Amino acid sequence: MSAARPLTTLRTLAVIAALPLLLTACGYGSKSTDDGKQTPAAAAGAKKLSADEVKIGYFPNLTHATALVGVQEGLFQKELGGTTIKASTFNAGPSEIEALNAGSIDIGWIGPSPSINGYTKSNGKNLRIIGGSASGGVKLVVNPKKIKSLKDVKGKKIATPQLGNTQDVAFLNWIADQGWKVDAESGKGDVSVVRTDNKITPDAYKSGSIDGAWVPEPTASKLVAEGGKVLLDESTLWPDKKFVITNIIVSQKFLKEHPDVVEAVLRGSVKTNAWINANPDEAKASANKALEKLSGKALPAEVIDPAWKSIQFTDDPLASTLNTEAEHAVKAGLLEKPDLKGIYDLTLLNKVLRAEGKSEVDDAGLGAE
Repeated sequence: MSAARPLTTLRTLAVIAALPLLLTACGYGSKSTDDGKQTPAAAAGAKKLSADEVKIGYFPNLTHATALVGVQEGLFQKELGGTTIKASTFNAGPSEIEALNAGSIDIGWIGPSPSINGYTKSNGKNLRIIGGSASGGVKLVVNPKKIKSLKDVKGKKIATPQLGNTQDVAFLNWIADQGWKVDAESGKGDVSVVRTDNKITPDAYKSGSIDGAWVPEPTASKLVAEGGKVLLDESTLWPDKKFVITNIIVSQKFLKEHPDVVEAVLRGSVKTNAWINANPDEAKASANKALEKLSGKALPAEVIDPAWKSIQFTDDPLASTLNTEAEHAVKAGLLEKPDLKGIYDLTLLNKVLRAEGKSEVDDAGLGAE
């Protein structure tokens, strides 16, 4: 494969990595928590694969429901047999990437921006994207008393989760498409982009300090529950209304040493997505139960119901959209043009999909050679 060039990624990464996030789709900086209480034990006497244990990481977030439900329902463990799962949860991307680099996790569910940054910062040596998980679940929600149409966004204060995170880049790109000007790093210009921790965005909205927010679920639905109106669903801006919000990454070292374990986790992921899509109400309840275990509080129906409907669970990593998201970050001036060749290895996923009678997925020319 051709290694990625050592390029500068987000210039403010050192600063924003310190910001904690809760229930975000993808961002930078967080602490992890051991999720062992949620992890089912391996069946006694079951045959182990090449590793005694696989350490997985994900966010306590609806866009990571493949992991939440797969662990909660024992669907991963069933495929792993006697190889046990150790699960950890993270609140944002960089700490999960750090855990992957340190060997604290082997496989993770994570958003596109941290995947791109983790890959480019390591010169293409630390991770591979090996599968898809979720698409969608991002909305522009506004105060309907202040903003009645898209053109009314000009001059208003709109929150995004964090400078340079996936939603921030998407909003900056949308602003540019309107012909408006905003300085990406300061957020100042024709629109005031206010970087706000998702867990306090609803309070900021209620206080009037922001006029709206471009945010992932369930934050978007929390704003709607506070009287906000969905002005734009980001999915409408993408071909076929699909874009990657969560994919699956693996340590290249673990992939090389334990391909059978990686394949088992991918098989569990494919079967979990199939179960979620076939049983949406049961799956929603399972995800909410997992969230309650992790956070101590389940999401109310007025939040989880609309949020769940806006997320699509898919095995396809939607590789072309990850490349487009990287181009949007470059356009905004937050990322130097990255060499993403080799970021994907979909060999094992396509093997699993063939065995399940499903269509193979494409790496958009960004696969490892």
